[in-house]
Amino acid sequence: MLSEQEQAQMRDAFRKLKEQMSEVYVGQLDLIRGILAALFGGGHALIEGVPGLGKTLLVRTLGSILGCEFNRIQFTPDLMPSDITGSHIYDQKEQKFVFYRGPVFTNLLLADEINRAPAKTHSALLEIMQEARITVDNSTFQVDEPFFVMATQNPVESEGTYNLPEAQLDRFLVKLYIDYPEEGEETSIYTQHAGRGEPEPEKLKPVMTAKGVLKAMQLCEKVTLSESIIEYITRLVRETRKRIEVQLGCSPRAGIALIRTSRVLALMNGRDYVIADDIKEMAPACFRHRLILTPESEVEGMKPDDIVNSILESVEVPGT
Repeated sequence: MLSEQEQAQMRDAFRKLKEQMSEVYVGQLDLIRGILAALFGGGHALIEGVPGLGKTLLVRTLGSILGCEFNRIQFTPDLMPSDITGSHIYDQKEQKFVFYRGPVFTNLLLADEINRAPAKTHSALLEIMQEARITVDNSTFQVDEPFFVMATQNPVESEGTYNLPEAQLDRFLVKLYIDYPEEGEETSIYTQHAGRGEPEPEKLKPVMTAKGVLKAMQLCEKVTLSESIIEYITRLVRETRKRIEVQLGCSPRAGIALIRTSRVLALMNGRDYVIADDIKEMAPACFRHRLILTPESEVEGMKPDDIVNSILESVEVPGT
């Protein structure tokens, strides 16, 4: 259970985060809620969308207002694992091999266009995302905490892209979509650039520190889930395995992701307990990348979100 003081503290933190983000980042409120749910839920986020929609700006802004370090890796077909992790290089002065840290040693990592890199590079990032550590030449290094990966990928129809391995997709707590802004939001973007020029997130006042983020993550774990909500999550996850349109349904990791993100969402909505609406809002983001449809369903143009929405409509909500 959260005390009144802790609830007020989190409400104030989320309010300040939204206010500061709106200074430089326009619109995409659902995307921001999803990213914050993943971040404070202790997981990673995969974002799919075409280039030019402000994904880098979003992570730079988050890094500034959270008081965290930010790095960016542009994934390309020739990217090597050592380009991510770093490597041992012989130091002539010291007369020994010295480990030079790669860009993954940070708090917020933007893995841009991750599906343009080959599988061996994906596997290097996979260990870091799961274990929060790196193994290079039989030496193990811990990454800093908090450690949050926000990976972006272009739609798989784009030229030069690869499908991410199922094992790596499952490591992402959520998969989110970024779409073109609404007309009013797009006008605001142009007005902002015409007046003040390129947004500068680094000038924003930090709302938290890295230690504060870790503390907030611990507070989110105290949000209450009733037995009926846990049973509701169980029914949703198990229902994905029964649909004839689905070749491979969700594993228990999907249910755990739903628990972690819905707790954050409850606090964002001013509650210290989860309700069915929190579950419904986060279910598509937690399930869509963990569902593998049958070839027949894909040929018919069916998407994972269609299955998730159908399940949410058919599974009885607690208390009804």
